[in-house]
Amino acid sequence: MVSVKREREIDLEDDEVPVKIGRSSEDRRSRHCPYLDTINRSVLDFDFEKLCSISLSHINVYACLICGKYFQGRGLKSHAYTHSVQFTHHVFLNLHTLKFYCLPDNYEIIDSSLEDITYVLKPTFTRQHISGLDKQGKLYRAYDGTTYLPGIVGLNNIKANDYANVVLQALSNVPPLRNYFLEEENYCGIRRPPGDIMFLLVQRFGELMRKLWNPRNFKAHVSPHEMLQAVVLCSKKNFQITKQGDAVDFLSWFMNALHGALGGTKKKPSSLTKVFQGSMRIFSKKLPHPDLPPEEKVALLLKEEYQEEMSDTTFLFLTLDLPTAPLYKDEKEQLIIPQVPLFNILAKFNGNTEKEYKTYKENFLKRFQLLKLPPYLIFCIKRFTKNNFFVEKNPTIVNFPITNVDLREYLTEEAQVTEKNTTYDLVANVVHDGKPTEGAYRIHVLHHGTGKWYELQDLQVTDILPQMITLSEAYIQIWKRRESEDDTTNHTGA
Repeated sequence: MVSVKREREIDLEDDEVPVKIGRSSEDRRSRHCPYLDTINRSVLDFDFEKLCSISLSHINVYACLICGKYFQGRGLKSHAYTHSVQFTHHVFLNLHTLKFYCLPDNYEIIDSSLEDITYVLKPTFTRQHISGLDKQGKLYRAYDGTTYLPGIVGLNNIKANDYANVVLQALSNVPPLRNYFLEEENYCGIRRPPGDIMFLLVQRFGELMRKLWNPRNFKAHVSPHEMLQAVVLCSKKNFQITKQGDAVDFLSWFMNALHGALGGTKKKPSSLTKVFQGSMRIFSKKLPHPDLPPEEKVALLLKEEYQEEMSDTTFLFLTLDLPTAPLYKDEKEQLIIPQVPLFNILAKFNGNTEKEYKTYKENFLKRFQLLKLPPYLIFCIKRFTKNNFFVEKNPTIVNFPITNVDLREYLTEEAQVTEKNTTYDLVANVVHDGKPTEGAYRIHVLHHGTGKWYELQDLQVTDILPQMITLSEAYIQIWKRRESEDDTTNHTGA
């Protein structure tokens, strides 16, 4: 109770600062501050959680613009006030209201030269700006002198969160999803039930998206600290910053969580499902137990429950199964790295290929065929098999073209008539290197404005030749549908 009262006092102190005699309120607001030249932009970092470095409170937090630390309040006994007197740091920014103050004199600073600081804290995008993002490849210079392309920005690997970084970077380079989250007005009006924490994911993802695409950053990389804290909280610690996770598991959870938080249901679409959701037809047939005598199997197959059933379902990504990796070595005692064409593993969806699925009690034979293709199609290549003892990784290289993948043959006959455009081009490729539990992730991303490919691994950003992308152990891929036959989406070297 005491702490609540104390925070309330600190909260009120902002509005109850005594006015100096002889000055009007308006005069105090516009007073010139002699300490603006002490601001040190190189230490300012607004990517971390907005809480006081002393009280650890989120309420009424100010950033010291000289040392970059966060403090609560600005009244006479507040931590910010004490800091200003002790260290003679005078300029502070309220992280919520975006107003600047001079302490300990306690007056508001109005100065247009500070606008770049508020823009880094809270970037905003106009519709005109958003519409031009994919039409140019202008390099911007950060305050620290490094040049960068907005959107092609490294994400800090805090400890073991590269599995989440690559997914966030992949999704941030899908234009319709990016455009939706760049404008906060698109989702700030969505109503959620009281006590629902999942909307925090939407807010943090929007903030991260705007920072990644900010053309006026102070540094050429972004820390996803607040985004990942929301992930840890909303996933009930299933996904953590300190422990390596699986990028496909994270992608699946994150997309479904975002869909729900944006007000989507099984029947009601969200901005996420409009981009990624397709539908497929599943033919499923129950199999008799393999240990039964042949006569019993024949008798069971005649029963109705063993007849083939057909059902339609939606999907946000397609899982592609790799052939079993060979265990033998070649004549030089070198392990053979097996390769498989993409179209071989896509055959799973041609409507004829049967695959057996085993559950705890029953076995099923299933066939798949696509009904509707989404604007952006995600492939997850199943590299890992888990059992009770360990995780195995399949190192098979998938040979795929970067452009011009036609999926018409995997559609049902009716869908082939209704679906006009079925050709896709690659826009993002997530790679897993190394051992199953210890490996690292990196991502290849197409910059739509320049048509060039870039490789991002944590803070490292390098350009890469398209031919090199196909040599990697691809794990997640995002493909963009061509909206017309002459839409070739500016791919260099493809």
